[in-house]
Amino acid sequence: MAPIRDHLLARGALAQRANDFLGRAWAKGWLPPPDLDPDALWALAAKPYGTQAGAAEHGGRSAEDVADFRERLTRIIAAAQTEADLNPLGRTMAWGQLARMVKNRLAFGALWLERPELIATPLAPPIIVIGHMRSGTTRIHKLLAADPAHSHTRYCDAYHPVPGRFGMNRIVGALELAMLGALNPWMQSIHPMAAGAVEEELAWISAALHHSIYESQWHIPSYSAWSEARDPAPIYREFARILRTDAAHRGVADRPRVMKVPAFAEDIPSLLAQFPDARLVLAHRDHDAVLKSAVSLAANQMAIQSDTCDLAQIEARWRHKIALREGRMTEALAGWQGPVAQLHFDDLSADWQGAIRRCYADLGLTLTSQALAAMRKLMAASEGGHHHAHADQLARFAQAG
Repeated sequence: MAPIRDHLLARGALAQRANDFLGRAWAKGWLPPPDLDPDALWALAAKPYGTQAGAAEHGGRSAEDVADFRERLTRIIAAAQTEADLNPLGRTMAWGQLARMVKNRLAFGALWLERPELIATPLAPPIIVIGHMRSGTTRIHKLLAADPAHSHTRYCDAYHPVPGRFGMNRIVGALELAMLGALNPWMQSIHPMAAGAVEEELAWISAALHHSIYESQWHIPSYSAWSEARDPAPIYREFARILRTDAAHRGVADRPRVMKVPAFAEDIPSLLAQFPDARLVLAHRDHDAVLKSAVSLAANQMAIQSDTCDLAQIEARWRHKIALREGRMTEALAGWQGPVAQLHFDDLSADWQGAIRRCYADLGLTLTSQALAAMRKLMAASEGGHHHAHADQLARFAQAG
């Protein structure tokens, strides 16, 4: 049982102990602080490749895509160093995330040099769920992914995407989730995850240093503003390469991939440039409810990594994100001629089967009895799921406020 989350910025006991230990270890010279520096991260990741590191960096990628990642890495580290006020645990977690991104960047490039056919894998037209964070996109995503006619991304493939042998990514993913759950006892109530379960593709755009996952953990307004204004095409080209590689490796390229990332709403033109035959599902929810849930999620993530989190800043950031994404969605979809379904959070709550039937009809898909049975099983299992605890947390915070 998780402890009661008595404040939006509550921090788990183990995270506090880990933070205190790291601070003492650095101060007393027991351990060196992680070197959060772009050149140091590159040197560490490049070491196994020796003289072939440059080739691995460029493998499968254009010069523009290579330069974009380099600039993003420099800028995000600068923002983390000067704006985020990371505590020792936060600095360690930031180093771990960014070191893994650079390591995977080279590993993918080396793979694509050896097997260039992977990034040319033909894909069935995907089904893409688009909507604000906390607007019901996860529920829609999981319902559509339950259909055996569709494919989906698993947590282990999202966060450990370089193909490995013997299913090691699933083992590593399970160990990672256990560790994160110990550090953050409310994680599963806010966003339930399991190593082999359906997961969004946020980690794949984060692999190219899209701002969305990082700004939900760190106060990095300069990087967010710069990245929001920058052409995200290199990010979505890398995303498409990773998706095609995953589909080929798992043998699911012939089935429509159900995908969702709330940040897709900011980048619809670049997303659809990669997947012009996509079917779209638009998720809707009252913006006040979206804001409250988004602030809760971001505060939970940020409180672990900084001792100076400001709830007013977090709320302002997510008010901005909702307005930005709403505006960009409206503009980008005004001329879209492909299949679109509209699903509202309240309709799904009242009659999810009716909502899903309308969704399939609008997308020109057949809702089979096998798909409906799988969805019913999913919804029955979710009745006692962790996510209900987050609703209780939000209700408690509202009463306290």
